[in-house]
Amino acid sequence: MMKAKAPLEGFEGNVVKIEYHSDLKEVQSDGQLARLLSDSCQHAPFDRLAWWQMLERHCGLSPLMAIARDADRAAILPLAGTSGHLSALANWYTFRFRPVISGEPAPLTALARDLARKAHRVTLSGIPDEDGSASLLQSAFRTSGWLVLRETCDTNHILPVAGRSYDEYIASRPGKLRTTLKRKTGKVETQVLTHFDEAVWAAYEDIYAESWKPEEGSPDFLRAFARAEGDAGRLRLGVARAGGEAIAAQMWTVEGGTAFIHKLAHREAARPLSPGSVLTAALFRHVIDVDKVDLVDFGTGDDPYKRDWMEQVRPRYRLDMFRPVTPRNWPVLAMAGMRRLAAIAKRG
Repeated sequence: MMKAKAPLEGFEGNVVKIEYHSDLKEVQSDGQLARLLSDSCQHAPFDRLAWWQMLERHCGLSPLMAIARDADRAAILPLAGTSGHLSALANWYTFRFRPVISGEPAPLTALARDLARKAHRVTLSGIPDEDGSASLLQSAFRTSGWLVLRETCDTNHILPVAGRSYDEYIASRPGKLRTTLKRKTGKVETQVLTHFDEAVWAAYEDIYAESWKPEEGSPDFLRAFARAEGDAGRLRLGVARAGGEAIAAQMWTVEGGTAFIHKLAHREAARPLSPGSVLTAALFRHVIDVDKVDLVDFGTGDDPYKRDWMEQVRPRYRLDMFRPVTPRNWPVLAMAGMRRLAAIAKRG
């Protein structure tokens, strides 16, 4: 564990301690941090220590957990990277990235100030702002002397259920989708499991290999995550079959009133049966009528098919933070300035 040279004076006269952990076992052995990053306190997988441990173990990411805390409050920024350029401890499996905060006001400004000793640039992508995370980070880094560039980098499609039943929800979907479901549902058998099943998971991997999807980035990560979520009772593993053959599979998880849609795939040869749509409908029915979720989150990406199922879109932001007096940053800042001027000229 690496610590700041000295404690920093924080809000209301409290002394804020700054820590950096490259060994996640140190975080796990710290009672306060372990509780804050456990599933008893965090109700989305992307905010938990177990998520970052799996990213390190299966995806080759090297963590640097930046932590500021006093007796009552804490701010945790899970980072990765070397050579003075840090980024989010996240990858394509992460729906959104944000600091984990306990107590108010959060000691993020003290953490951002101390990070100047560790990095000349910090790039964080996939940050939400419906909870204020992007604005909070932007303010903390700017207050601490960083130059902050903010831009929209992705979209997040969601469905607020708003108390509807599945039948009420599906009645509001586009006519083309409802017609497809009416014509195809009887030709495909669906099953939704709430536990991890080796045979179904093997079928999912086989289906994925025959789908339109690119090669899976880390099958070991996904399997480990699915198994852990199954053990916790949060997994919703769907499979569609025709003639006894598995032709579509999806992985969802449910917690904290939200259903997260992580992975979906179908065999290209089975496309005429629309197994993906039929299976998606079965999972929507389960999470709405059985799990009683308040929100369905379709992750990132603006794929056209998501608009058939979801009703709202939330932006995801990238914050690129620079120490302005560091010469290594000047070429990047110059290019950013030129792009901004070109955009202004184009609008004019």
